[in-house]
Amino acid sequence: LHKEYRRQRQMCIRDRSTDVARLIEASLAGRRTADGRIAPLMAETGGQNAMIVDSSALTEQVVGDVVASAFDSAGQRCSALRILCVQEEAADRTLAMLRGALDELAIGRTDRLSSDIGPVITDEARRTIEAHVQAMRDKGYAVSRQTLPPEAEHGTFVAPTIVEIDDIAALKREVFGPVLHVVRYRRADLAPLIEAINATGYGLTFGLHTRIDETIETVLGRIAVGNVYVNRNVIGAVVGVQPFGGRGLSGTGPKAGGPLYLRRLLAAQPEPAFRGKAPARLSDYANWLVQIGQAAAADKVRAQAEETLLGYSTELPGPVGERNVYDIHPRGRVLLLAETEEGLAVQMGAAFAT
Repeated sequence: LHKEYRRQRQMCIRDRSTDVARLIEASLAGRRTADGRIAPLMAETGGQNAMIVDSSALTEQVVGDVVASAFDSAGQRCSALRILCVQEEAADRTLAMLRGALDELAIGRTDRLSSDIGPVITDEARRTIEAHVQAMRDKGYAVSRQTLPPEAEHGTFVAPTIVEIDDIAALKREVFGPVLHVVRYRRADLAPLIEAINATGYGLTFGLHTRIDETIETVLGRIAVGNVYVNRNVIGAVVGVQPFGGRGLSGTGPKAGGPLYLRRLLAAQPEPAFRGKAPARLSDYANWLVQIGQAAAADKVRAQAEETLLGYSTELPGPVGERNVYDIHPRGRVLLLAETEEGLAVQMGAAFAT
């Protein structure tokens, strides 16, 4: 198992961190703590992180945030921007400024303050990224790259790259490096665009640049990611101010730096300092259980309703000019495997409560 873990850990360099999490999960599945609990696992894996920019956004601000999000640390952040979605009316001017900004980035050794972008972690990572860029070229996608300077010719440097693609589905996996994919979209296609981002299965970070409140409300209500950033970059979450964690293929467990994080690490879990509001269907479900003669199960469901954290929302303290909101969202679809009728009833209550 240890050898297999080491092999899978090396695969993380090629963005197989989700595979590593699954391997660890499998090894823990049969284990129990001293009191019979399943051993807890908190995994933070990869992300196919996207940003949507509409035509109302301030282009200069967008370009600054995109460059920082996609190319800082040579794109080697789990939170780094991978897909930029620009409304077609703003796409030409945004891309023109982005290409200009790309040409201004200094590539070189990171022990020099003059360098903006350093090397990627290994030569294997460099080859993987270069193979992806070439594959994009071979498919006919437009590729814009900066030419590597002489001092970067003999290291594991990758030139910052912009690739224009026509569909998010063209990307099959995360490319862990300084490669930004750009998609143009029409305003009328905003809803399908959000669904396409959600359909990647990843849900770590997401950015939105707009000056329209209605757009903010619409997008934030539909996007399925752990951290959403509006009118700023998508990297550099501050612990205690912007708790960090993903959804779907991007992570499990409570968000690091959030109010539920410490509880998950303790054997004896204290009561949370807050409660949510149980959905109305949970009360209706408990009443229905009583009607069909499952009063004992109904009592357990009502207890679950009292403990739910769903719907909790609070504003966390942060820098002046920012609003940092922490929300508890539903877990999504879960599989119920019950051995008795009452067990199924209680499991359904737990699903409603979470």
